[in-house]
Amino acid sequence: MHLRTRITRLGLPEPVAGAPILPGPAFASAFHAPGAPADSPYTYGRYHNPTWSHYERALAELEGGPALAFSSGMAAVAAVIGVVLRPGDVLVLPADCYHAVRLLATGYLREMGIQVRLAPTAGNAQAQHLVGARLLWLETPSNPELEVCDIPLLVELAHRQGALVAVDNTTATPLYQQPLVLGADFSLAADTKALTGHTDLLLGHVAVPADDWLAKLQAWRTQTGAIPGPMEVWLAHRSLPTLDVRLERQCANALAIARFLKSQDGVSLVRYPGLPDDPSHAIASRQMGAYGQLVSFVLPGQEQAERFLSACRLVYQMTSYGGVHTSAERRRRWGGDDVPPGFIRLSVGLEDIDDLLTDLAQALQAAR
Repeated sequence: MHLRTRITRLGLPEPVAGAPILPGPAFASAFHAPGAPADSPYTYGRYHNPTWSHYERALAELEGGPALAFSSGMAAVAAVIGVVLRPGDVLVLPADCYHAVRLLATGYLREMGIQVRLAPTAGNAQAQHLVGARLLWLETPSNPELEVCDIPLLVELAHRQGALVAVDNTTATPLYQQPLVLGADFSLAADTKALTGHTDLLLGHVAVPADDWLAKLQAWRTQTGAIPGPMEVWLAHRSLPTLDVRLERQCANALAIARFLKSQDGVSLVRYPGLPDDPSHAIASRQMGAYGQLVSFVLPGQEQAERFLSACRLVYQMTSYGGVHTSAERRRRWGGDDVPPGFIRLSVGLEDIDDLLTDLAQALQAAR
């Protein structure tokens, strides 16, 4: 079957007369489990849950390898780091990756005796820091600057040095980029964002090429309690059948908006991998199925950016991204990203493109 058909059925159980297509969330801390624990498919809610099982089967089909759900994207990050790294190991990390990952690495991990080497995503700069590394961390496209690195190239170089490779695939989602197929050892994402797309849950996952690391990740999840709620997982699974149609509209809207912004006075920089003259375009075209829903651009300063955001009628001001509603924020307000004061990250939603362009045009006029 074509992907557009398969995605509507990912992880669903076989049809049974009188049963729902997607079983409801299993709210249980304990399950009936007489005799030997191994004889029961489910025993205790911190170990497993049938709602997780359905969703994880769906993720495995998308990712191309077994997957585990976690309570958030950062819980998934912590799990990979926790099972791979030990004091004295070297972690090579993007200097422009998600701020919370950098905080975790440069704070807790360094205090634990892990050496952290930072290098930009652009230009595959991390390749220069792989000697002696235990784990190479990639995030492509990066958030919020939308830099793209060459996953197969960096995987080859890292493996040659004996390093493992983890890819934060939050922005692209496994629909449009499959790190495991490209050779990575771990593919992870904050399912909170584009994968589920409704801005109503916190969730993450990790996928691996085979079962080698799965047991270690599962033990980490059980022992640290980084488990997702059944309601959140059910909502996520419910959202997957629309992933293709959501992202198709969002990507088309994002490209139209990027082209529009390029033509506007007062917009000094537009980043979108789908633009032919974008620095990320060539690599993104090779390894991504589409270019994503994020557009980043720069206005002259903080005052103009704030006026623009306040004037928007269809654009919500919020810090997450990937949802069905268009949203934006001035990223410098958090202090964690090395971007200009007028840098705006725009997450494009499902609204009619003519309405969005009209709204952005009047907001830019107000900003001027």
